Amino acid sequence: MPSDLVTPGTVTGDVECRITETGTVIARFRLTARPREWDARARAWRDGKPVAYICTVWRDLARNAAESLTDGVTVLVHGRISEVRDNTVWFSVDELGISLRQRIAYTEQSLPSPQAAAPISTPQPAAVPAARPAPQPAAAAPARRARTDSRPRWWESERSQGWPGFTSTGADSPPPTAARTR
Repeated sequence: MPSDLVTPGTVTGDVECRITETGTVIARFRLTARPREWDARARAWRDGKPVAYICTVWRDLARNAAESLTDGVTVLVHGRISEVRDNTVWFSVDELGISLRQRIAYTEQSLPSPQAAAPISTPQPAAVPAARPAPQPAAAAPARRARTDSRPRWWESERSQGWPGFTSTGADSPPPTAARTR
């Protein structure tokens, strides 16, 4: 068995996170990898037998994994095999990254502006201005609290609602009938 391994796979299920008595954060998640194999007879690549991993991450990486990973996300894991038991590989993860093959990922520093999510529209011809209504007195605006992070205002609201306004487009995912090849 190699002591150092990098493998791609798909997260299956939810990330389980716990904190030890000493305050160390530990997260565990399941990963399924399907290695590609060359079929010489058919002269084509095919999916091999699935390999099941149980991945364990520690400290800051565990916190970030618990916040970032969901069922179905493809990731790349780098770490060490700690045990093989019951047809499952137990893997101690040192580094973890989300695969960009089928999705776009943003860091906290590179979040897109709200205008990036706005639909693209063509400019309309200028209309003749109508008579303006009389100005109304402005109501007192509620006091805003100071922001301490760099996320846009819409970030927490959308995140807490499960990102309802964001949908996958054809560019984000492969067509359902197309076979994926590498």
